[in-house]
This record gives sequence, C-alpha cells and structure tokens, in this order.
Amino acid sequence: MPRSFAASADVPTPMPVHLALLGRLHLVLGAFGVLCGLSLLILAAGTSVALVDLTMGTEDGRAGVWILAICGGVLIAGGLALVFAGRALDRRSRAGRFGALALAVPNLAVVPFGTALSVYAFWVLLNDDARAEFGRPLRTPDAR
Repeated sequence: MPRSFAASADVPTPMPVHLALLGRLHLVLGAFGVLCGLSLLILAAGTSVALVDLTMGTEDGRAGVWILAICGGVLIAGGLALVFAGRALDRRSRAGRFGALALAVPNLAVVPFGTALSVYAFWVLLNDDARAEFGRPLRTPDAR
C-alpha cells in the first residue's frame, strides 16, 4: 500500500508541506502583482509624455494617466503585502497567518488565481493542524 494511504498514527501530517506551498504561492502571486503594478506605472508615465508631445494635455487625458498610476500603485501595494505574508508564512509567524487570512478576503475577487489562492489559504490556515504549527490553541467541538 502506498505511504499516502497508510492508516498508521506514525505518519507525519502533511501540514508543513501545505504551509510551505502556501507561502511560495503568496510569494509568486505577490511578485506578479508588483510586476503588473510597475508595468502600469511605466504605461502611465509613457501616456503622460505622449499627451504632452501631442499637446492634448486636457483633463480627460490626465484622468486616464491618474487611473493608470493609481491602479499601478494599488497593485504594487497588494503585491508587496502578499510577498510579506508569504515570507511570514515561511517563518511560521502569527502575523503571517493573520495577514494571509486578511489578504485572502480581497483576493477572492481576483479571478481565477486570487480566488484559488484564497480558497486554499482558508482551507490550510483554518485547519487545526495549521493552528498548532503557528502556536495557536486548537479548536474544540464544545467551544461553540
């Protein structure tokens, strides 16, 4: 019988593997967020220069530049938050667990990768084995 199907109690829990994978996925998605944010900031700068060159520096054109810059800044901030949460998850920090759970809520709207990461984060981090990894008290059935 394969080891994954063994029913003995001496088989270690796979929770450290899930936590390590979750930390790496946060790092990867955060890096993509930062890169996308930087590309939007570069696009905003290029659009601003093009508007000046074409002497079309009207308010409508400036609004588009501001929208690109704000969206780029939000993506960079969110990406950095994901990177910090991923690093904290790797270190098994309580703040990392809380940060990853807090970031999972807005990431539900980032279809499809953010949604998948959020569901996986909820499944991993709200598990009793993960609570034990982070030094949190276990949930008991009679604590409801």
